[in-house]
Amino acid sequence: MKKNVGSIDRVLRLIVGLVIIALGFIYETWWGLVGIIPLFTSSVGWCPAYLPFGISTCKTEPK
Repeated sequence: MKKNVGSIDRVLRLIVGLVIIALGFIYETWWGLVGIIPLFTSSVGWCPAYLPFGISTCKTEPK
């Protein structure tokens, strides 16, 4: 898997994932489990939803 999630994108995904999980606990709903998805994609640096669109937020290294 080639990384396609950049550093700013990773931080935002981490924050959003934690907020969704926290709201799930606060409102006592299972929807908080959806927060696992942005946490996972943030930790591995790869998002499968970016593949069909050819999106990458990683900076390319000069050759």
